[in-house]
Amino acid sequence: MAETTKIQTPAQAPAPKKAADNKAVTSKVGGIKSASIVILICFILAVCIYLFVFGASANFKDGNNANAPLNLLGTVYKGGIIVPVLLTCLLTVIVLTVERWIALAKAKGSGNITKFVENVKDALSKRDINKAEELCRKQKGTVGAIVYATLQKYKEMDKDTVLEKEQKLTSIQQTLEEATALEMPTLQQNLPIVATLTTLGTLIGLLGTVLGMIKSFQALAQSGAPDSTELSTGISEALVNTAFGIATAALALISYNFFTNKIDNMTYAIDELGFSIVSTFAATH
Repeated sequence: MAETTKIQTPAQAPAPKKAADNKAVTSKVGGIKSASIVILICFILAVCIYLFVFGASANFKDGNNANAPLNLLGTVYKGGIIVPVLLTCLLTVIVLTVERWIALAKAKGSGNITKFVENVKDALSKRDINKAEELCRKQKGTVGAIVYATLQKYKEMDKDTVLEKEQKLTSIQQTLEEATALEMPTLQQNLPIVATLTTLGTLIGLLGTVLGMIKSFQALAQSGAPDSTELSTGISEALVNTAFGIATAALALISYNFFTNKIDNMTYAIDELGFSIVSTFAATH
């Protein structure tokens, strides 16, 4: 009887360890790069809303938009040509507010920044740089990316045997500042436009108010009985533009201050961790 030979297969080699543990942390904030396109689209949308929603025949007596309005939409239409301009500003503020909300949510990362700062500082106090790097990989976002880049420079300087201690500290601090300088413009992108609309909305609303009052006084200045239709149109134009201007400015101001505060909190966290990294290096070398 033929002897069966058992072929022994070599033990399977263990699966290579994923390189995710050494993966660099990158900040993917993104956002709208060209706000001019947003403004153009909002202007086209504002004109369409003004003509086909506010100016719909159902909003006016006898279906004629030259007659007295029957509801609030018709009253807004009587605000005149300034209304689409103000509506453009309002829509732009809304779009850029949503855009910054999404962008800064990505910049913040996946966890609470305050807790992240505490955990990294705790790891640094124990001289556990690898643990601090792992926390940065989990956090991600702008704060995680900047702190990770600084920790990489920390490890590089730790192995360096040529530079003096002061030079190493300067190099770490410089890496922190450079990484922060690269990320800050991305965080603040489009916020100057929102800040501009804070003032611009008020000024355009004031212009519409003045134009409306001019029409009202022209109606009062007519010989004989004043034209009630022209008078009411002028008053409507003044009040509608005032309301739109205030609404635009208020929303833009709230949005700008809210996002500026969020960026400041991220900056404070980066500065605090940067100081901890430099202090840890100084204390251990």
